[in-house]
Amino acid sequence: MANGDVHEARDVRDVRDARDVQDVRDVRDEDFLRLDHQICFSLHAATRAFNGVYRTALKDLGLTYPQYLVMLVLWEDGELPVKRIGERLRLDSGTLSPLLKRLEATGYVERRRSADDERSVTVRPTGEGAALRDRAVGVYRAIAGATGLDLDEVRDLRARLIALTEALDGAQSDLDASASACGVAE
Repeated sequence: MANGDVHEARDVRDVRDARDVQDVRDVRDEDFLRLDHQICFSLHAATRAFNGVYRTALKDLGLTYPQYLVMLVLWEDGELPVKRIGERLRLDSGTLSPLLKRLEATGYVERRRSADDERSVTVRPTGEGAALRDRAVGVYRAIAGATGLDLDEVRDLRARLIALTEALDGAQSDLDASASACGVAE
């Protein structure tokens, strides 16, 4: 048996053994440091693959993936304050502002200062931006087809990812609170 074969056999055994382990405390320390055991890396790799498929699917619309997300929010909610768009997309203003400027330059959105509060800017789709929605329906169909998952699997995956995000947000809040209580600066 060649060295590569031994390594492959060990990997198969590790995967099988990892499935039998239900409690994180029962996992060997060295297994925590394997790249293929990292949830974050699996999500990272899937995100990169998604971005490649989205890049192709969005090319005809002239949108980047982040711009597409902004448009999804605006198609769903209509006119919104920039702050609310950022909250929905989990983007800070330093990331969101350039996206909105580019979308405004393409004629898809219009930004307006609030008459009530000069500090508040609202964004809404223009007629051209609203019309883009009809063409964008094909993007979702293309992405859903590219996953190889049926609709129930897509729903299940989305629900699991939402639960994971909520758990991680809660853990981050707990860690932030612990760090603050200990006097650790961020």
